[in-house]
Amino acid sequence: MKTSRNIAIVVAAGKGNRFGGELPKQFLPLCGKPMVVYSLELFEKSDLIDEVVLVVHQDYLAYASQAIVDEYGFHKIRKITAGGETRQESVLAGLTACQTGIDLVAIHDAARPFLANDLFRRVMLQAAETGAAILAVQAKESIKLVEKGMVSNTLKRDTVWIAQTPQVFRFAEILEAHKRAEASQYEATDDAEIFEQYGGKVAIVPGSYNNIKITTPDDMVLAEEIIKRLL
Repeated sequence: MKTSRNIAIVVAAGKGNRFGGELPKQFLPLCGKPMVVYSLELFEKSDLIDEVVLVVHQDYLAYASQAIVDEYGFHKIRKITAGGETRQESVLAGLTACQTGIDLVAIHDAARPFLANDLFRRVMLQAAETGAAILAVQAKESIKLVEKGMVSNTLKRDTVWIAQTPQVFRFAEILEAHKRAEASQYEATDDAEIFEQYGGKVAIVPGSYNNIKITTPDDMVLAEEIIKRLL
């Protein structure tokens, strides 16, 4: 029986418009419903999550409340908060918007709509055991380090993993790491890097290649194919 209090932070604060139209990609329809809704539905149904914080761009606070939370009847979303200029700033905004007494926090990108419930459960259980865990997949192609246009080294694929979300941490520890990163102006590519920078150890849970991050129109085409395959 779950006795801890866990939250999910869904990061949907981007305003980039590579897709055209009026809405950011996370609010665009994907096979009939907004992209962000897929992740929110998983957290809404999960017995491992007690509360959801949705982080959106300042300009879309009202839209998210009406077109997402009210329209789809999400009850676990207790707070919609404005993000910052970067993803890192948006995550910190989500963390600081949370109340005290939280055990684990799962930080997830809204642009990853294909998180499977079994993988989410595994990464949560791993984080409960070790303090921090992320989903990741092994690299399938050769990875080259390049300097001035020339290959300087080739990494061994069996040691290279591609990080995904959700990334799950003990709440107090990742909040402290983010605050330290802000104070020192340390910029990271993901939350796990911030955690590692200040001494944290992160466990890997093998993820799924279906758990793609949608960043371009071509990714949206691939996403529609994944949905058809999963249905």
